[in-house]
Amino acid sequence: MKVAELGEEFGHYENFRAFVGDVRDRDRMTDACRVIDEVVCAAALKRVDTTCYNPDELMKPNVIGVMNTIRAAADNGVKRVLLISSDKATNPTNSYGISKAMAESIATSANIWAHPRGTSIASVRYGNVAMSTGSVVTIWRKQIQRGSAPLTVTDARMTRFMMRVETAVQLILDALEQMQGGEIFVPILPSAYMTDLAKAVAPDRAQVFTGLRPGGEKLAEALLNEEEPSSTRRVGPYYVVAPSHHEWIREPQWPGELVDPRLVYRSDTAERYLTPSELAELLASTSA
Repeated sequence: MKVAELGEEFGHYENFRAFVGDVRDRDRMTDACRVIDEVVCAAALKRVDTTCYNPDELMKPNVIGVMNTIRAAADNGVKRVLLISSDKATNPTNSYGISKAMAESIATSANIWAHPRGTSIASVRYGNVAMSTGSVVTIWRKQIQRGSAPLTVTDARMTRFMMRVETAVQLILDALEQMQGGEIFVPILPSAYMTDLAKAVAPDRAQVFTGLRPGGEKLAEALLNEEEPSSTRRVGPYYVVAPSHHEWIREPQWPGELVDPRLVYRSDTAERYLTPSELAELLASTSA
């Protein structure tokens, strides 16, 4: 299913039911997972600076919630479960990244008991989605509305992977279609300097550097760690990281060619950096 077809597909789904609940409530998740084929687990607390002071609360949705979702799905015979992860799960330096790395580990290892029951579980891992809730762009736009003060940037050296909402959605749809169980799907993305992103938001506005936020904010993010390239294949616009253990699939046939095991996939070593004008175009297309 392509992104453009998604709205039409749901528009013709006569028996669509909306559930309101909490991933921390396993009974409610069990109710929500009845009579469906696929689950996308996207619930998470994600603010690095806030969650560093509240790691106990962070673990409830980001780890226990993932466990509840997977068990509820498997108990109801859901065919596919896809976890939405983050670049911060790679070589984590903060509580949020640790929670997402743990969630990935749970999603992969759960296949050992869920796959024989007919439920496959995989993950997608990607970078910053332009204009997502709580993104730095929304923060800067609020600063602009408040007056003429400079935009706050934590560090002039900071880089991040950037992607459109449509790219993220298409990755999710493709992963659901292609997953066998245990993989991590990673999009091949351009990077950007945060100073250039600020220029795209407000070309004439000064910038002030405030220092890295508390909780282990990184200057650069990685989408593959040092060990993963040896088991990573390129499939079109994605990398697919095969699990290091896959007893649930006796003879896995993952597509694509293996990448160079020396591959470094970090936002500060990217093949392409978006210019301020390209970033402005990305933001405009996302806001439209």
